Amino acid sequence: MDATGLQCPGPIMQLSKAIERIGDGQAVSILSTDPGFAADVPAWCNSTGNIFQSLEPENGSYKAVVIKSSGASCPATAEPADKKFTNVVFSNDLDKALAAFIIANGAAAMGYQVTLFFTFWGLNVLRRNGPVSAKKTLVEKMFGWMMPKGPEKLKLSQMQMGGMGAAMIKGIMKQKNVLSLPELIDEAIGNGVKIVACTMSMDLMGIKSEELIDGIEEGGVAMYIDHIGGNGNLFI
Repeated sequence: MDATGLQCPGPIMQLSKAIERIGDGQAVSILSTDPGFAADVPAWCNSTGNIFQSLEPENGSYKAVVIKSSGASCPATAEPADKKFTNVVFSNDLDKALAAFIIANGAAAMGYQVTLFFTFWGLNVLRRNGPVSAKKTLVEKMFGWMMPKGPEKLKLSQMQMGGMGAAMIKGIMKQKNVLSLPELIDEAIGNGVKIVACTMSMDLMGIKSEELIDGIEEGGVAMYIDHIGGNGNLFI
């Protein structure tokens, strides 16, 4: 398969999907121009149990061959309890939201059960863009007016420049074939990433269930801590 032009985590996500479609003992040959691909492929194989056969440079790209192993834990068919990855998303900065979903998609492609727990300002990443019919108090409406509505309205944490910074980053991402934030969110949901909206923060900030995009669960701290399961956790 040809994954040239795709940036991280695109090639690994494509490799994961290709492996799911073939039988045990069959191989995937994949081309990539991503600079991190040479380090990512053996790490992906080590995590999923598939067999890393070879990696060679080829006309400015990397060509990797991976064999599907019957003992592999493919993301689509297994969710081992000891492979959990969690992330608290506290910020509604565009660059931080991008980092959260890039890491989440990469972890999902490596066979981890991934949970993203959105709280306080991070909830704005999950809001629908446009008018939503929901009963609100005046204070709740004021909160809604002051906060960004969804991934297309987020600002950068640095070099915002009145919106020019975010526009520039989005333009560069398109040129470099990096998935946009809405696309990363869709991929995450499709890859089985559990996206949880903190109900306490929703109530505090006046964000209603009707305002959230499709595919979002609602829960509290106990639910989130249970998903950590003693494994690694990030806070963005």
